[in-house]
Amino acid sequence: MLKELEKLAKLETKNLTLRKINKQDIDDIFYYGSNPSVSKRVSWETHQTKEDTEQFIEAVLDGYSQNNKALWGMELKSTGKLIGTIDFVTINYKHNNAEVGYVLSEDYWGNGLTTEATKKIVEVGFTELGLVRIQARCFVENIGSQRVMEKVGMSFEGLIRKGMFAKGEYQDLKLYSILVEEFQG
Repeated sequence: MLKELEKLAKLETKNLTLRKINKQDIDDIFYYGSNPSVSKRVSWETHQTKEDTEQFIEAVLDGYSQNNKALWGMELKSTGKLIGTIDFVTINYKHNNAEVGYVLSEDYWGNGLTTEATKKIVEVGFTELGLVRIQARCFVENIGSQRVMEKVGMSFEGLIRKGMFAKGEYQDLKLYSILVEEFQG
């Protein structure tokens, strides 16, 4: 499964520490998870209460213990604040491919932090996990996410019509990917 990710539990970038989340992160996660501007761009619903955030954290912690969750909290080095998460939503070792997903607090949009974290996760996928393809998807209107994918070297592959049921309706998704031979470590 994801046992090889255990040695990658903590990663460093210039501005971020990518680490496992824990129960002490509840306030930081609730802060951005309860922001409708943030949640409208992702598949999950806005956190209405801290219980919603607690359930999310418990699910992630359970995934860690079962070795089937590859999610890192994005902790800003300058403040120690958790400002988002990034993960391999799926990893398929039979085909050596994965999908990356991320969310960032609105307070930090436009600063290149998601791009910085995504570059690190793509690097780990290719150099440590032996992946040959990494992809990402986003809602059609999520221009910020599209820019992140492009900045990490992903190519637009196409539109997945009604590719996900979220927010009470079927959503069209844009699909991007990068192959190991395109990766500029």
